[in-house]
Amino acid sequence: MPQSRKDQSGSAHFGFREVPESAKRGLVADVFHSVAGKYDLMNDLMSFGIHRLWKQFAVAQSGVRAGNRVLDVAGGSGDMTARFARRVGPTGWVVLSDINDSMLEVGRTRLADRGIAGNVEFVRADAEDLPFPEDRFDCVCIAFGLRNVTHIDRALGSIYRVLKPGGRALVLEFSKPVLPGLNKAYDVYSFRVLPLLGKVVADDEASYRYLAESIRRHPDQETLKDMMTQAGFERVHYFNLSGGIVALHKGYKF
Repeated sequence: MPQSRKDQSGSAHFGFREVPESAKRGLVADVFHSVAGKYDLMNDLMSFGIHRLWKQFAVAQSGVRAGNRVLDVAGGSGDMTARFARRVGPTGWVVLSDINDSMLEVGRTRLADRGIAGNVEFVRADAEDLPFPEDRFDCVCIAFGLRNVTHIDRALGSIYRVLKPGGRALVLEFSKPVLPGLNKAYDVYSFRVLPLLGKVVADDEASYRYLAESIRRHPDQETLKDMMTQAGFERVHYFNLSGGIVALHKGYKF
């Protein structure tokens, strides 16, 4: 299956393009610098608001409770962080990490506007090399960010390292539709409607074309499950949401 791994030519996937591995991070950064200001609005438009239900389901599956430490990797505008912050309460702690300064600033502003600050920290961090001690967090979540990393296996290994024994990892990501007949309609929507929305709403057709392409290059449900197992996670399983358009993968560190 196609994955964002280094190959013999030193190239990586950037949507449907093959680019030098060293260039991918910068190209992805440019995408998110461009879309940061309209990121939340576009999420609502693209998913008809259903992304909120996907995130709500992921948090419900997290097992996070008062006093826990949670890491929200590639946390962007802070949707997941806000939900976790309410769960852990004043005795807990949530770190919103993102490699992109523009997205971190959006997240910081949005959470401040919602009065969420006392138990949240913001850290600029690469998902493939998280700057935290081993066995630090009760739960680590990455929502709609894994497909953008250059080396998925390294990101999963980094998440495993910072997770406490007994902790849970959650990967919420676009996946492969499993309902009969859904693929064709999903392709039309992804490659015609999404870029048009990006052009009209965000004045950025190219970034949303990359979004559609990056989803297609991301590992399917079973492949990602195997990759999590190879990274050391146990009892890995997944839930198909919206017919497999999105999947939530869950694994444990013992």
